[in-house]
Amino acid sequence: EHDHQGIMVLGAIWCPLEKAREIALGIRQIKSRHSLRPDFEIKWTKVSPSKAQFYLDIIDFFFDEKDLHFRALIVPDKTQLNHKAFGQSHDDWYFKMYFDMLKVIFRPEAQYRIYLDIKDTRSAPKVAKLRDVLCNNLYDFSREIIERIQTVRSHEVEQLAL
Repeated sequence: EHDHQGIMVLGAIWCPLEKAREIALGIRQIKSRHSLRPDFEIKWTKVSPSKAQFYLDIIDFFFDEKDLHFRALIVPDKTQLNHKAFGQSHDDWYFKMYFDMLKVIFRPEAQYRIYLDIKDTRSAPKVAKLRDVLCNNLYDFSREIIERIQTVRSHEVEQLAL
């Protein structure tokens, strides 16, 4: 909210579980080819000319990998948000946007493990509520479709930074 950026993009990347490790390895190999440490954090808002080819290689990797999928929710002007009018905080709104973005991805016959980039140390109740709402939306009362939702640091799950 206070990042001085007018536009906000929430993104989701997903892949089959059996491909997750292979995809993470592919990203690490690209980092290695560019002499970057394995824990180098991919930051799309800070692309320097010296790392431009690295980012182009990451983009090529994404489009070449048929098992990677992407969905984005775009907020064109955050200054137009009026949380007070809806009786919510920015964090409440943020998790509602996660719900809007994620709800159309899920298929009832599949299972999902969701990893969110950690925002702060107080988000656990909101993450639990997001899982409840997503499960209820899918009539997944046994919690078999949404297996887990957890926050992680983006360098811990390579796909998160894409």
